[in-house]
Amino acid sequence: MIPFTKAHACGNDFLIVEEDATKNLDCAELTRRLCQRNTGIGADGIEFFKWTGPNSGRIRLHNADGSIAELSGNGTRCVAAWMAETLGSQTGDKLEILTDAGPRICRIDSVRTGDTFTVDVTTGMGVPRFVPHTLKLLDGSEVIGVEVHTGNPHFVILVDNAAFTVAGKPWQAIGAEICMHRDFPHQTNVEFVRIVSENEIEIRIFERGVGPTSSSGTGSSASATAALALRRCVSPLTVVAPGGAQTVVWSGPTEELFLTGPATLIARGEAW
Repeated sequence: MIPFTKAHACGNDFLIVEEDATKNLDCAELTRRLCQRNTGIGADGIEFFKWTGPNSGRIRLHNADGSIAELSGNGTRCVAAWMAETLGSQTGDKLEILTDAGPRICRIDSVRTGDTFTVDVTTGMGVPRFVPHTLKLLDGSEVIGVEVHTGNPHFVILVDNAAFTVAGKPWQAIGAEICMHRDFPHQTNVEFVRIVSENEIEIRIFERGVGPTSSSGTGSSASATAALALRRCVSPLTVVAPGGAQTVVWSGPTEELFLTGPATLIARGEAW
């Protein structure tokens, strides 16, 4: 049996499994099986965890389709919540989590106990890199966007309508095509951003290896990067996704970006 904890960050849900419980198992196959919504436990991915010190650990993320992702901001925050409960962390404590995109420092901003265990966490997301990019779709139309790297790849499109359509097409269809576009040989995450005010944006997310998702930490970071760099939005910036809001603080192109949001532990169990 494989012990697991399930957690979510703004509806973006993950299973946390300690690596020692998966010896001699195919982690990609295990992830596909357990993340199935109808026949498994259901999740957007599994964070495989190993302790590396008293307040530190290493994770490897498999998306729901079994593919490996460099990083999930929300997944990392879910792991921080699990570590915080395990360690009895208090407000102000810092946890170091090594990801395939490098180390991330997670500061516990608050701890709320009761029916659930919830923490608010600020994570250093590194220095984002961005460059404008225009690509051509299969129908010949062009889409203007911004490539943003926040530890993993993103393509951010700024839209001017509440339905998040692009050239009259649903964002889900555009996201699916761009995710697999030839310009991105390793695929990419796709975000659609609507400017609400200089202090707030609203987004929709098509996640590589998952599809449409309710939230994304790296996606929120990438969307904020594009809005702050190109549309004169102001930091701190509230990023509202269907699953909830997160806050991004970013001082500029050479500075580290910081992401703040909640994470909640919701279930424990064992799986075959």
